[in-house]
Amino acid sequence: MKQIPVLEYLQMSIDGKSITDYSTFQEYPTAISKTLKITISHIALGEAKTEIEADALLHGNQQGTVHGGLLCELADSAIGTAHSTLIREGESFTSLELKINFFRPVWKDKLTAYAKPIQSGKTITVYHCEITNSEGKIIASIVSTVMTLRGEKAKGR
Repeated sequence: MKQIPVLEYLQMSIDGKSITDYSTFQEYPTAISKTLKITISHIALGEAKTEIEADALLHGNQQGTVHGGLLCELADSAIGTAHSTLIREGESFTSLELKINFFRPVWKDKLTAYAKPIQSGKTITVYHCEITNSEGKIIASIVSTVMTLRGEKAKGR
């Protein structure tokens, strides 16, 4: 099995090319994405779009709308996928913080999270992510800080 960079691996997957003979040092699809049926629809260096068919009957809160935690996970999946295209083998990363502003409720809709860095450093990268509905309206805006881990700090993560 040939190991290739994350960006190349994900682009092949999005393009519908066979990835059975390839691997990468990150796990894709992630377990949480498989569980929630989150898919990657766009990938570029430092950028990603993830999508989910959100439905309050499955992902609902006590008010009967899609739970904000699902929106946080959708954003985090886009941010983590975007950041994974920037790290090298032997490196890892972790979220330091995630702040979300909710603008509209969702009952049932296809949601897209688009993440890209607004400040990139050697160790710390700050991302902005917008979640939009099928009409292109902003559902939530997210800012997250991610730390790249190297050497001993990256082992076992």
